[in-house]
Amino acid sequence: MRFKDFIKDKILLVAVMILAIISIEILLMAYHISIIAKLYTAVIILVVLSISIFIEYKTKQSFYNSLKNNLEELEEKYLISEIIKAPDFVEGKILKEVMQEAGKSMLENVNNYKNLQEDYKEYIELWIHEVKIPIAASKMIIENNKTNVTKSIEEELDKVENYTEQALFYARSNAVEKDYVITKTNLKEIVNGAILKNKTTLLNEKIALDLKNLEQEVYTDSKWATFIVNQIIQNSIKYSKKDDKKIEIYAEPKSDKVILYIKDNGIGIKKGEITRVFEKGFTGENGRLIGKKSTGIGLYLCKKLCDKLGLGIELNSERDKGTEVRTIFPKNSYTNF
Repeated sequence: MRFKDFIKDKILLVAVMILAIISIEILLMAYHISIIAKLYTAVIILVVLSISIFIEYKTKQSFYNSLKNNLEELEEKYLISEIIKAPDFVEGKILKEVMQEAGKSMLENVNNYKNLQEDYKEYIELWIHEVKIPIAASKMIIENNKTNVTKSIEEELDKVENYTEQALFYARSNAVEKDYVITKTNLKEIVNGAILKNKTTLLNEKIALDLKNLEQEVYTDSKWATFIVNQIIQNSIKYSKKDDKKIEIYAEPKSDKVILYIKDNGIGIKKGEITRVFEKGFTGENGRLIGKKSTGIGLYLCKKLCDKLGLGIELNSERDKGTEVRTIFPKNSYTNF
């Protein structure tokens, strides 16, 4: 708070006091009072006014500067009314009361929206669990009635199941910490779990798998990690070439981490799009190809979950040569990437 700005706000008061002094001096002229007494009266009034204005300025400057500094340092800025002390002047007290009421109203609205969001999330989760039952039943019927047609239906059911699972993990992604348990896990089990989810498509598409050096111990949540690996494998399948399809999966241990490589020889990604593949809703040129429609959610969700779980994820790709995704797992429960 600058003195220049403050005094501008007091310009009316100063003008009124000057008019009052002039009026007093004119009035005193009717009496036989010395010039010194008249000047003394004017000076006393000006000094008292100046001291009053200065004290008010220092009081308000201290309060508003403290308010501004606390606001800049505070992450949850809506809590500012709870941090600042009640000032000694009326306007400051009114301001604090207004901020407290506004903050209270905002928190009530936020809680209402949170409750609505939680209700919707619970409904989505319940719906997904319910829809999995007819999917599983359909797969059992297909298993007992194997034909070329039912094989195709089973492949489409796998896609439906993958999309429902993606929706479930997306619904839970904002509160991962409530649903995961970090434990010592075998990387091979994670990869095998993801491959199992895609076995029908891998067989039908005749995609060769090359698995190496996966007997590695890492610290993560196996359920969430399996989902991440599953999403990456699905992308490799979706954007594979027509012939000589291959996915290579191997691990490379380091001093404090294990890097899981998932490499394919598919259609690859344009150079200018590589930096955007983890953006929500980004589909790129590949996502608009006929038969390869993309939602732009898979890799975005992988990145979001990796950040929540303390994993690292990186992607390299070359057009018409393939894509490599690296997922970095910690070797202990205290390392984040």
